[in-house]
Amino acid sequence: MKDISKNILRTWIEIDKKAIYHNIAEFRKIIKPNIKIMAIIKSNAYGHGLVDFAKTAENRVDWLGVDSIIEGLKLRQKGIKKPILVLGYTLPSRVEDAARSDISLTVSSFELLEQIIKLKDRPKIHLKIDTGMHRQGFFLKDLPKAIKLLKQFKLAPEGLYTHLAAAKDKLYSSYSFKQIEIFKKADELLKFVFGRKNYLRHAAASAGALLYPEAHFDMVRIGIGLYGMFPTKESEMQTNAKLKPAMAWKSIIGEIKTVPKNSFIGYDLTEKVLRSSRLAIIPVGYWHGLDRGFSSCGEILVKGKRCRILGRVSMDMVVIDVSNVPNIKIGDEVIILGPSGREKITAEDMAIKTATTNYEIITRINPLIKRIYI
Repeated sequence: MKDISKNILRTWIEIDKKAIYHNIAEFRKIIKPNIKIMAIIKSNAYGHGLVDFAKTAENRVDWLGVDSIIEGLKLRQKGIKKPILVLGYTLPSRVEDAARSDISLTVSSFELLEQIIKLKDRPKIHLKIDTGMHRQGFFLKDLPKAIKLLKQFKLAPEGLYTHLAAAKDKLYSSYSFKQIEIFKKADELLKFVFGRKNYLRHAAASAGALLYPEAHFDMVRIGIGLYGMFPTKESEMQTNAKLKPAMAWKSIIGEIKTVPKNSFIGYDLTEKVLRSSRLAIIPVGYWHGLDRGFSSCGEILVKGKRCRILGRVSMDMVVIDVSNVPNIKIGDEVIILGPSGREKITAEDMAIKTATTNYEIITRINPLIKRIYI
């Protein structure tokens, strides 16, 4: 598989199925047997490939969570049967598409709720409660009005959920517990009308699942954790779960040259080598998702050695210093993200260099790059 990739692709991503299975099993260990897992596969499965990830995980999870009706419909078109919840905003014009394809929608405003109750063919809905994140959701004080509309128009919710704003670090536990208590009050209001066993409650994402068993309720929504990464270093330190990154991003050496001391490298003359240097040109740039912020500071692994990016990251290529790597040739495999020998570059390493998060590093990898499941 790897040799085929290098023969026909300049860059590709390998996804380790065993790592995915391992990560799902790790979360199964920390939740009770009756609690469901929703695999959050929005945004191209966090860069891992929407459809292939869904097909890999579907027999080991209970639900799939996507951002948009477009993602949900794509999964249905590819034969995915598992229950699907759209977490993001759905345009009124697409609501009936959800009903026809048995895709559940998040309802977090009166405007969307009123659109849905007018329809003859209604989708299943999950009410979202704003307990302190202050993005989507009904405030607790507005929930009785929403429940009245649901009851009046005979629309029973399939789920009730919220999102914890600061579950990634136990330092903010008081805020998380406050959100959990508000959510419990919302649950009390809803169960009085619809009955406790008639809808799913969910509040915990990866961090909440790891650190707050009080927030597990009926289902947990696992995103970053399924891909083998922790939401933060703090959350990794505060749990016994052992996760395995599933993604490796690879490319090849496209050209090799030696330049004399004091040569400038790349656009804008931002870097000058202070010795005679051997360079390798890698056909990956910011169009592919290798952020321009890695200019003169990012690293790429060549034969297990870290090679620094020299000068600007260009749109479609970077230059790296391979002066200390012997016996290289055009076509040799290089590692942008993942392990090589005893070394590895993690999404967390890359995030530190560009002052962002591991989430952004992996989700911004261009979806047109081939994903290969191995």
